[in-house]
Amino acid sequence: MRVDLSKFDFKSSEILSSLSESNRKLVIESSEKLSFKKGKLIFYEGGIPTGAFLLEGGKAKIYKTGLDGKDQIFYIYKKGELLGYHALLCNETYEDSCEAIEDCEIRFISSANFVKLTKSIPELQTLLIQNMSHEFGVLVNVITVMAQKPVRERLALFLLLLSEKYDDQGINLSRDDLANLTGTARESLGRLLKEMKEDRLVEIDGRVIRLTNQKGIMKIAKSDYS
Repeated sequence: MRVDLSKFDFKSSEILSSLSESNRKLVIESSEKLSFKKGKLIFYEGGIPTGAFLLEGGKAKIYKTGLDGKDQIFYIYKKGELLGYHALLCNETYEDSCEAIEDCEIRFISSANFVKLTKSIPELQTLLIQNMSHEFGVLVNVITVMAQKPVRERLALFLLLLSEKYDDQGINLSRDDLANLTGTARESLGRLLKEMKEDRLVEIDGRVIRLTNQKGIMKIAKSDYS
């Protein structure tokens, strides 16, 4: 039995893809192109939302900084996903921060245009509400994994998730970000990756990780070591 990775995927790319071609065109025409260099904040915790963001290229992470100054990454966004709209709809400040982990090309939809779109495209309202509900479930699943699963199982799960986001071309994520995503220290992450490499579950080339035995990693992720 495979791990259901969809339970850990925001699926916000389906918001735009579910619209008719004419409505998708309307959304694009209501946006403007922006570029964010790697390491730049797209939005930040406590900031006032000014619009929504459609990721057209690159990857970004959402995270929250704890009282100890350590970041906890909750999700990695990839091309096609819509982000930053939750605070906009709730008329609240951002609860987390979003940073480009690669050079990102983004379509920015201002708050005024976003409101107009939700009024002129009723289907968009429905899709946003449905996706917010789904994302809540994803975050519950992530919190459950972080609280109940050992580090080795968490790492296996996130490697499977990241492999899909990187289209099986190799996970190119910094060790600090991977440690923060997995909820462990960088030293522990390094030891576990070394063990997985020795067990021929992964190949490591610099910071790029490739899964060579997905079935074996799947067994670890689902706590099946037989």
